[in-house]
Amino acid sequence: FLTTKIWKEGSHFIAYTPELDLASQGKTRETAEARLQEAVTLFLDETKRMGTFDAVMQSAGFLKHRHRWEPPRVSISSLEVPA
Repeated sequence: FLTTKIWKEGSHFIAYTPELDLASQGKTRETAEARLQEAVTLFLDETKRMGTFDAVMQSAGFLKHRHRWEPPRVSISSLEVPA
C-alpha cells in the first residue's frame, strides 16, 4: 500500500504519493485518485520494462522481503506554524 495525500488546489484536486514522489490531478477527488493510480501503474511498468525496477524501489526506500517490496514508513501530519 502507498500513502496518498489528496487536497484541493483552486478548482482541482491533487493526489500525491510521497513514497514514489508521484502526483496527479483532477476536477474531482475520485478523478485525481484514479489518475494517480494510473500514473503509479505506468511508472512501475516502465521501470520494469527498462530493467530499473529494483534500483528505483531501493532508491525510494523500499525494502525487499523475499519476493515482496515493503514501502518505507511515511508519516503525514499537520504542522501548526504561528502567523
